[in-house]
Order: sequence, then structure tokens, then C-alpha cells
Amino acid sequence: MASQRPYRWAALAGVLAVAAVFGVGELAAGLLPGVPSPILAVSRLIVDLQPPGAKDLFVALFGAADKIALEVIIVVVALAVGAGVGRLAVGRAGAASVIVAGFVGFGFVAALRDPAVQPALAVTAAGVQAVLGIELLRRLVAIATAPPPTSEDGAQLAEGGMPDWRRRAFLRWSGVIAVGSVGAVAIGRSLFAQEQAAPPADESIPEPVDPATLPDGADIATADLRAAGLAPIVVPNNRFYRIDTAFVTPNLDRDDWRLKVTGLVEREVELTWDELVQLPIIEQHVTIACVSNEIGGGLVGNAAWTGVPLRTVLDMAGVRAEADQLVGLSLDSFSAGMPVEWVMDESRVPMIAIGMNGEPLPREHGYPARLIVPGLYGYVSATKWLTELRLTTFRDYQAFWIVRGWADKAPILTQSRIDVPRGGASLQAGKVAVAGVAWAPDRGVERVEVRVDEGDWQAARMSTPISDATWVQWVYAWDATPGSHRLEVRATDGTGEPQTDRRTNPFPDGARGYHRVDVRVS
Repeated sequence: MASQRPYRWAALAGVLAVAAVFGVGELAAGLLPGVPSPILAVSRLIVDLQPPGAKDLFVALFGAADKIALEVIIVVVALAVGAGVGRLAVGRAGAASVIVAGFVGFGFVAALRDPAVQPALAVTAAGVQAVLGIELLRRLVAIATAPPPTSEDGAQLAEGGMPDWRRRAFLRWSGVIAVGSVGAVAIGRSLFAQEQAAPPADESIPEPVDPATLPDGADIATADLRAAGLAPIVVPNNRFYRIDTAFVTPNLDRDDWRLKVTGLVEREVELTWDELVQLPIIEQHVTIACVSNEIGGGLVGNAAWTGVPLRTVLDMAGVRAEADQLVGLSLDSFSAGMPVEWVMDESRVPMIAIGMNGEPLPREHGYPARLIVPGLYGYVSATKWLTELRLTTFRDYQAFWIVRGWADKAPILTQSRIDVPRGGASLQAGKVAVAGVAWAPDRGVERVEVRVDEGDWQAARMSTPISDATWVQWVYAWDATPGSHRLEVRATDGTGEPQTDRRTNPFPDGARGYHRVDVRVS
């Protein structure tokens, strides 16, 4: 066992060297614009190279925390590799140094794919990280593997392992490096967070000439059933789900923002923010959903969006007859492609949104402008941080998620969800409110039904529909009897087509099946 001790300490030395590389890299990225974050660079590369279905699995496991989970996994794997490098350094210091340099170089190469990275600054930062990592590894391994002291006749005074005084030195250095690395990462990420701040408080959005209205003189107060535990009919900005490919929220000011219309058009158009908001401003409630949403999941929400009708901008450019795909391109290089026919259909109003629930778009939801297209899943329509509208064909261009195996045509499926009671709940016998939401943008929801223990379907009471593009709330008064029970819900859309009971995974075009919860009544 004694002979293994130097290797264990050397493994810790490798972990600390990698941690220091991360710390310096994250701190430099936070302090110096144009220097890449090593963790984010590798994360982006993995997202770009992921195999079909990987997004579905990750979102199913981690939901809106998928990016954080990926970063944590990258760090854990890197530290594990560092432990192996530390053990290797005991007898092969040169090979270990090459691996550390290669580790840093991999992050540098991954970062060069980001157009915001400045190569000169990036290579300088990578050089510093490599030198620091190699030197720390060398020094710590030297302390870890130093032989025990001997007496004048050559006999060892300690029985293998690290002498106490060297152990104390090693642990002291280890503590300093560990704390410094964590602190550097925290400071770097804190500086990143400043870029994700909300738009300045003095910014506003123009008043819509066509504000959102509710049918029959209703208002949100009457349209919302307000049952305990039920999702609100309009989800507040700070509770709205977020799914996108941006690991750092783009920080773009209105004065610098431009929107181009290119491709198969009669004339290319470029608009500034001031020019965009001179166009007619409308407001409408639209429910949007992520294709990765599992049955019963929360990656769906309804908001009041303010902006310019998309067709108004496209008409300025003149869409050519051969264009069958409109691609929205983002500042962070994401792309989403949708059928031109869908966008041009007068029955719906796709828009370039600049406001959300009466406020400027939050940065994490696409500030200063994004696309909202009723009836299509977000991965083929809802481009955030919008900078270009490109008219093309499905034959000539495949957008970000399409090349990764997801369907290129993706209308939102009819779905419904039970919000209360939660699965596994213990209830008291008697009247119990079973409630949730249902959506089928942009067909609308005709009815919602609930059944207990695979009995007959019973009609639920629905909230006043805002429009065919939004979800509805529903509630069913259940006379609960003692025992274990299964509750299920289904919706029927505005065309009379009921939600299917055939369960499918979200990949490649959305989840299908009834949402069900099991409860216990006493």
C-alpha cells in the first residue's frame, strides 16, 4: 500500500493542475472580451457535434438545466483525466506535459469556431493556461514523489509515502490552488452574468397599434381559472421556460443591432432598430413549446408578445416564388427553418417580437428581437437574438437541428397536462379539483376530457380561450373515493382531431400520448 501513496498524491496533483487551468481560463474570459471560456467552448463543440437524439435525452434528464448539467459533466470528466495525467507524470513527466498542453489546445481550437473570439488574445490566454498547468503539475508531483528522509547510515526514517513535512507543504499548496481555482471560476462567471442582465431600465417598447384582446369582452382575470397549483394563463417572464443553444446570453445593444433579409428575394433589406419600430407594432398572445417537452413537461408557455408582423418585413424584400423555406439566423449562429407557406398563411400572424408581457424582451429570451411563429415548435421557428432572415429552399439549406436528425416540418402537436394533483399525491376522499392546461396552436382547443382508472371520459370545464394560438386551462371536479387511482387527460383540437394515446418520444417531431398521474386517496 505504501508504494501506491505517491501515485495517489500525484493523481490529486493532476486534478489541481486541471482545476487551475479552468480557473485561469474562466477568469480571463470574464475579464477580457474576445478571450474564450474553455468550458463554454467545449460545451458548444459538443452541442454542435451531438448525435441524433442526444438533445432529447439531455433535456428529458435535466430540463432547462441542460446547459449547466453539460458543463458540470465536462468539468468532472476533465478532472478525472487530470487524475490520470498526474499518475502518468510520476514516471513520464514529458508525456504528461504534452497531454496538458493538448488539453488546453483542444479548448483553444474549439473556441475558434466562435466569431466573437479574438485569436491573438485567445492564443495568449491558452499559452498562459498551458504553462501554468504544466508547471503546477511538475511542482506538485515533485513534492508528492519525493523520497522519505534517511539517516546517516542510509536507513529510511519513514516507511514509504510522503514525509509529514512534505505532506503539509503539499496540502497547503493544494488548498491554495483549489480555493484560487474555484474563486477564479466564480469571478469569471460573475462577469459573464453581467452580460445576461436585463435591458436597461430606461428602455421601453412602442405601444402597439393593435393590442392583444380577449373574446367577448373578457380579460385575463376572467380567462384565468386561478386554481391552486395551476399554471397561469399568461406565464410571467421570470417563470417562462428557456431552451436554446447559447451557453452565454448574447449581449447586443439596440444601437448596434441590424436585421438583414437575404437570399431568394427581389431586393435585400437591412433594418436598424429605429427603422424596425417605425413599422406597425402589434401585440398578440401566443403559446410556444419546445419539441423536447416530454408528456406532462413544463417546456411550454403562453405570453403576450409585442412586435412587427413578419410578413411586413418580408414584403419589403419581396419573396421570390422558388423560396420554400425561411431561415431565421441568430447572433450566436443558431438557425431555424420554417415553410414559407406557413409564414405567408393569412390565418396566422408570425412576428418579429421585441416585447414580452408588456416589457422589452429579456436578454435570455432573445433581446432585442426574436421570431414568434404560431403553431410551430421552437427549434424550427423561434430564433432568438435574430440578425438575419434568409429565404432559401429545404433542398439547399438544413438548419441547426435538422442536420442532427430532427424533423424539418414540425407543427406543435395537440397536448394536455395535469398540473394538480401531482403524481404520487396523497388526497382526502371527496371533491378534488383536477386541473391543468391544454394546447394545440394554432388550431385551438375544442374540449378537454378526464378519465379515472380507464373509465369513461368526462368533460372538463375550460377557461375562456384567448385565441386559437394559445393554450387553455381546464378543471374537473372529481368525486375521489379511497384507494389508488390513475388520472388521465386528453384534448381535442379545433379541427375535431383528438389527442392520440400512442406514446412516442420527443425525437424527432414531438412527444405523443396521454399525460397520466397516479394518486392515493384515503
